[in-house]
Amino acid sequence: MAGFTISFPVIVVAAVVGLASLVTSQSLPPARYDGFVYTDCRFGSDGVMIEAFLDPVCPDSRDSWVPLKKAVQYYRPRVSLVVHLLPLPYHDNAFGASRALHIVNMLKNDSTFPLLELFFNEQEKFYNSQTMNMSRASIVKSLTKFSTQVVGNSYYSAIEAGFNNRTTDLKTRVSFKYSTSKGVDATPSFFLNGFLLPGAGSPIDFKGWKTFIDPLINEHKE
Repeated sequence: MAGFTISFPVIVVAAVVGLASLVTSQSLPPARYDGFVYTDCRFGSDGVMIEAFLDPVCPDSRDSWVPLKKAVQYYRPRVSLVVHLLPLPYHDNAFGASRALHIVNMLKNDSTFPLLELFFNEQEKFYNSQTMNMSRASIVKSLTKFSTQVVGNSYYSAIEAGFNNRTTDLKTRVSFKYSTSKGVDATPSFFLNGFLLPGAGSPIDFKGWKTFIDPLINEHKE
């Protein structure tokens, strides 16, 4: 989805302020690099790194996921994929959904991407219009119950507690601030070997991924 329109100086200021706030809110940098690793590349510097910035309740992020997975499968093991969460401010439940993903990642990390896919498949449940008359507590309860579909009902209390855990709140904020520090303001957005691909805010189909990746793979074959 197209990003919120902000002039470049404002983005820079926001990123600086956000990072300053992060330093204030925690005494050390994050213990690990932001993002969820979908697949690692075994070819070192000869591999291709994709970084995807997605919002779990963004329709365009949803539509980008299947062709992205297809491309990663097609080029593996030469391609790495790391997903960063960018909860857009005009999606009321994006931050809560992103926080649920961080909670599940801490509890049972192999369930992270199945939960992301469940959000994509059923994201209408968390659109603004569907929850406009719900309290925050009711939405958190709904997100908790929704997440147990992937990890199991035995995790309900742990997920519920996660929404009151300062760590999961900070992790979700770090993801947002990391995105803004990279100048990302739309989902989906993609970086290929560190460079932002054109068309931010719109999905890339499988043919498009081949157009970007084939020259990089072929270069290392020569």
